[in-house]
Amino acid sequence: MKKLFALGCAIALFVSCNQGPVRYTQSSAEIDTVKQLLSNYDSKSYDTSMYADTSKTRYNSSDLMSPSETMDFHKENDPNYSSRGFAEKGQEFEMVVTDDGETWVNCWLEWQGTIAANGQELKIPVHLTYRFVDGKIVREFGYWDPTEAVLAMQKIAAAAKAAEEEAKESE
Repeated sequence: MKKLFALGCAIALFVSCNQGPVRYTQSSAEIDTVKQLLSNYDSKSYDTSMYADTSKTRYNSSDLMSPSETMDFHKENDPNYSSRGFAEKGQEFEMVVTDDGETWVNCWLEWQGTIAANGQELKIPVHLTYRFVDGKIVREFGYWDPTEAVLAMQKIAAAAKAAEEEAKESE
């Protein structure tokens, strides 16, 4: 009887401790990969090794970019800013495994930049989400409101055009 009771306790203990896979965490290798990717962005190191060759990225659009096109997107925007990067404080990261078994890392960040032409400082909330397969990013989605930056760049372009036209009229 004691053996049966001990066996029953052992089975109950085993069953209660046998948990399934982690479905939500704020600490994982995938989150570390995203943090490294963001650090690379901040330092203007355009490494695509974290992406699968077939990875596709979408930023505020339905247009798809390859990993190299994604890095080109960042490089093309860099001259507009004397400084830019993600704030160190207030970053939030989570990794979830969906009911379909997909692994996603979500992050909520604040992007900060200073426009090179006029010194205007921008702070823009950003949401990025990454799907991982075998430790590599296979999908990246980025969402933010670019209105403030777009309006500032349009204002700079309009002022430059007006100055150019004024210079032509003075000739």
